Amino acid sequence: MSKIIKHLSLDHLGGYYHYRTNNYKVDSLCNDYPELVSYLNKMFEECPNDYFESGPRSSSLKFKIENLDVKKLKNHEVCELTSLGLKENKNRYLTAHSKVQVFMLEKDDKTLAVEVPLWLEHNELNEFQGIFNSVEPLTGHIDVLRLEDGKIWIWDYKPDAAKEKYASTQVYFYTLMLSKRTGIPLDNFRCGYFDEKDAFIFKPVENIKISKELKKLFEFL
Repeated sequence: MSKIIKHLSLDHLGGYYHYRTNNYKVDSLCNDYPELVSYLNKMFEECPNDYFESGPRSSSLKFKIENLDVKKLKNHEVCELTSLGLKENKNRYLTAHSKVQVFMLEKDDKTLAVEVPLWLEHNELNEFQGIFNSVEPLTGHIDVLRLEDGKIWIWDYKPDAAKEKYASTQVYFYTLMLSKRTGIPLDNFRCGYFDEKDAFIFKPVENIKISKELKKLFEFL
């Protein structure tokens, strides 16, 4: 398995993110997405690590996007994979994220990569600049990247997913970042967050709607 799994530890914001890809699945499943293959490979050599030392993080966004049609699903396959990963890797890794991520990367036939680094430059934020109130890049890491039914799925593992208020916002911006970095249209992506019980899925939209209160706060109108 070590020859198939490629691993790089990224020291970002004082913590280590274990970027991993499954070379076999990346090469065999991504024929329609050469831009994605190129990006995943490039991050092992050309990740702009200085971007991740400060600035806004997608995982810290605390506002809701009003026009995302989020659906709750029971018994989704990612839930079963989570349960199996937590059990099988119980003594192999310290964190629940690593237990789930590595299990999916090794055993799930759709998982391509985990902890994928992402960013958006300040001038790429366009109408979202007022939200972040920063000239530094927006950054993040995708927990689980899968290819399902010809779509690129961005998944975020949340140990208590049903209680999450802003997970859909975080995953939306992960998707926006990967779309921008690869040049792959947003329509080719799908989004979700999950734990071992529930999965919440949605399709990213081109134009988001945020609350009037947030618009006023950031003089966004």
